[in-house]
Amino acid sequence: MKNWTIALSLISFLGLWGCGGEGNSADEKDTSSATTPEEQMIIEGKGIGEVKYVELKTPLESERVSRGKAIYDMKCAACHKLDETRIVGPGWKGVTKKRRPEWIMNMITNVDIMLERDPEAQKLLELCLTRMPNQNVSIGDARDLLEFMRYNDDER
Repeated sequence: MKNWTIALSLISFLGLWGCGGEGNSADEKDTSSATTPEEQMIIEGKGIGEVKYVELKTPLESERVSRGKAIYDMKCAACHKLDETRIVGPGWKGVTKKRRPEWIMNMITNVDIMLERDPEAQKLLELCLTRMPNQNVSIGDARDLLEFMRYNDDER
């Protein structure tokens, strides 16, 4: 009987010891890195899309500003004013102070996905009640638009 008591105690101890511990079980997941790359970009305020990093230069690149103004006049001016006035979409004044450059470019180039998955883009949709159309703007043209937005926000 004494041997059974010792054996049961030893089995109980090993069972409890194996269940406790520091999380070394292969079945446990590390939740500290459970975010997807898309979720991480949203957390960082970069939006969703191809644009992961934008290097801004000072002073502004005047050629980009000129090209951005031409693109704005052709594709954006019907819905966006350069001040705070909201027409169909929000006014552009101050946008470069509120949003990261990556978010702005991803909104321009990846509008459908941004409106579907990005919380900040969804808030704008609720405010404006009209989806921004996909203008098929290239990343290069979006960068030019960003530079024009910076110019509009007096980042000279």
